[in-house]
Amino acid sequence: MSITAFLDIHVQAETLADAPAVMRETLADTRNFDGCLGVEVLTDTDDPTHFVLVEKWASLEHDAAYRAWRAGPGKSSLGAILAGVPVLTKFETAEGI
Repeated sequence: MSITAFLDIHVQAETLADAPAVMRETLADTRNFDGCLGVEVLTDTDDPTHFVLVEKWASLEHDAAYRAWRAGPGKSSLGAILAGVPVLTKFETAEGI
């Protein structure tokens, strides 16, 4: 079953100008990762340093493989611009509602 993951991040104000390029580079790899069905980036209308990445994955297993890859050889430069620890929340479609 497919899942949707929300990655809630804040970037440092002094890195805001660099954030789009860093995210484009990082998300190119994410979008090409096996099982990724798409990624959308949302920007907070009241706080330009606040973003939510909406990731669609074919399965929990695909998402887990991606997270393991990012924690190891797929480490990106996104961490260098973050203002704090990202918050990751995963959801699956509630059937029959």
